[in-house]
Amino acid sequence: MRNIRRLFLRCLRLGHRRKFTYLNLLTDSLRYSRLCLVSLAYNSFTNSDVVIESLFEPIYWLVDHVTRWFGIVFVALVIILTSSIVLIVYICLLPLILQTYSTAWICWHVTYGHWNLILIVFHYYKAITTPPGYPPQVQKNIPSVSVCRKCIAPKPARTHHCSICNKCILKMDHHCPWLNNCVGHYNHRYFFSFCLFMTLGCIYCSISSRVMFRDAYAAIETYSQTPPPAFTFRERAVHKCIIYLWVLCSSVAVALGALTLWHAMLITRGETSIERHINKKERKRLQEKGKIFHNPYSYGRFSNWRLFFGVESQMQWITRVLLPSAHPAYGDGLTWNAPHWIPMKQTSVLAI
Repeated sequence: MRNIRRLFLRCLRLGHRRKFTYLNLLTDSLRYSRLCLVSLAYNSFTNSDVVIESLFEPIYWLVDHVTRWFGIVFVALVIILTSSIVLIVYICLLPLILQTYSTAWICWHVTYGHWNLILIVFHYYKAITTPPGYPPQVQKNIPSVSVCRKCIAPKPARTHHCSICNKCILKMDHHCPWLNNCVGHYNHRYFFSFCLFMTLGCIYCSISSRVMFRDAYAAIETYSQTPPPAFTFRERAVHKCIIYLWVLCSSVAVALGALTLWHAMLITRGETSIERHINKKERKRLQEKGKIFHNPYSYGRFSNWRLFFGVESQMQWITRVLLPSAHPAYGDGLTWNAPHWIPMKQTSVLAI
């Protein structure tokens, strides 16, 4: 009897050992699988921002491809809307101006209106046809601060990769769908000048047509009266065209004006849209260490504007800013030294 009891207890211990052995094997397998997964996906720079960006990667891919294929549609839309405003001004507003305004006001409207229109057309054409600038692929001794992980090529200072163009852009600011082009080193001035003069043109049209807009709106309010007013088909079309002109120009003036002011602030600080976010993080990082951040690409407010427009003398503020000018941007976009006509000299700098 005693032997049977010992045998029974030995079997129980063996069963427990086998049970714990299987459990330990399962636990070890799970730990090993977790270690393999973590080792494959480990990155010391991984944080919540990287995880969110990875989750939104399919959305970014979709937006990039839609923007790439619809760029021509956006350009056509800008041309159609601008052309419609110009036609309305010539067909509806200009005859009224010639009939009711004095000679001095007629000269002012004709001169300013055509000057503004020429600058808008010139800068928009140059902005969409001028390449923003790309790092050379053949030259191997270009000054670079990193390697683009998508192009697998040296990336100079202030250069960033555009996922829509699938290229690295010198001094990239952003990709503009309304230009179907990137805004970079060689066409940044054309883009800003287009925004500036388009805003001024919209403000000019809104202010000049405000009285006509009130009259046209009051006339349209009487369409539903009984008996209806005796307006001809042409008069009704003119009323609706004036309403369309004033609403469109006022809306574009507000939206594009805000964008122009934003870029004016960036130009004053010697930054691009991308560098604005980079410098903000760097400024915060240095502030935590008790240090002050200095933008290495800023040469002073006035000098930044001179460098942006390529103005070397006082006369060139007229010939290169207020008149159409196709002069190239200063420098090659690879190195960033202060030109001789900038009073504040700085040494060559690298990207942040």
